[in-house]
Amino acid sequence: MLTGYDSCDEMYFDGEHFEIRLDTLNNYFQDDEETDEEFQDIAEHKILEVAGDDLYGRKVIVFAACKLPPSAQIDHQRLLEYMKHVLDQYVENDYVIVYFHFGLTSKNKPKLTWLIQIYRELDRKYKKNLKALYIVHPTNFIRILWNLFKPFIRSVKFGRKIMYVNYLHELKEHLHFDQLVVPPLVLQHDAKLVASNKPKYPYGQDSSDAGTLPTQQYGVSLQHIKSHYGCVIPPAVQQTVDYLRQNALDVEGIFRRSANAVQLKAVQKKFNHGERVDFAVEGDEHIPAVALKIFLRDLQEPLLTFDLYQPVLRLHTVEDERRVAEVRRMLHEELPEDNYQILKFIVQLLTEVVDHSAINKMNSSNLAIVFGPNLLWPKGQASLSSMGYLNNFARFLIDNYSQVFDR
Repeated sequence: MLTGYDSCDEMYFDGEHFEIRLDTLNNYFQDDEETDEEFQDIAEHKILEVAGDDLYGRKVIVFAACKLPPSAQIDHQRLLEYMKHVLDQYVENDYVIVYFHFGLTSKNKPKLTWLIQIYRELDRKYKKNLKALYIVHPTNFIRILWNLFKPFIRSVKFGRKIMYVNYLHELKEHLHFDQLVVPPLVLQHDAKLVASNKPKYPYGQDSSDAGTLPTQQYGVSLQHIKSHYGCVIPPAVQQTVDYLRQNALDVEGIFRRSANAVQLKAVQKKFNHGERVDFAVEGDEHIPAVALKIFLRDLQEPLLTFDLYQPVLRLHTVEDERRVAEVRRMLHEELPEDNYQILKFIVQLLTEVVDHSAINKMNSSNLAIVFGPNLLWPKGQASLSSMGYLNNFARFLIDNYSQVFDR
């Protein structure tokens, strides 16, 4: 079981005629390419990955020890710089880290002084919004390391964020397991532990259709929802968007902050039973915001569909002057009509949130980081390099709403 320790500069439009600053448009899709080149020697090992959101709407960062090359073959100082670069994109929001410990050996184990340096350099900016650090397959080395680190760790609160995970299936209580970037070596190690110790082992069983209610909205297809409710916009989307539009446009950090897990589960249960949710009674505007994100992430197929995953990743290769037209074509011709209408409905809300960004502190870039991986993901596991393209695409949709969705 899980146990805690003690502790675009501007874009100008005039009716149907518009002029776009091509240098700005190009920046949407080239910033991440430049960053990838800067840290190419580190990023190619895929030690660090981003795996969407957890069950509570918090970003999931994965660190795999088995992907660390021998110490003589990697510059650990650059690895630290790369880690900070990746985290800098998410630390303003609530997030969690999953650390796969298996695969750390005498050959690739960093020096203790480097680990201490990590803790010191990843200061309050990084620790404040870290909500959980899951250490998967801990060993005695981890326990010894924790005792060594205690003199350097003054925060009891930080210690409580650290959780042991003995078997992978235990993560299912907190994360979307199918979107985790789990290295094959870790999967094999876990299988051996399970075969040897025989714990309760639910993951790997396909129960996606088991016990599905006719009224269910979370974890099903859009077709399932439409067949019962008879409407294109799912009630969960309609109700959350309506409430947020009327009550949450000025709420600081809307869509960025997580929400109470117990309340979220209760809201999902009501929606799944076809009940109407009174968000005013819930008393927290972040509840409907996170409920909307979870709805999108829990769809059996992403709102933008699996078929559009590769075309979106390739969009940065399209000539600058053709990108707006290509995005319009993709959405108008390749996206199912229902998906298009739901996407348009949600993105319109996001443009309204941006209009209030001086108060709520959520501009299009912030919203894109939140919504990019919830609108589109691959059938397999997403790579860290792809996250930038997904986020850029989400930002592009928000910033160019009137030109993209004028069907």
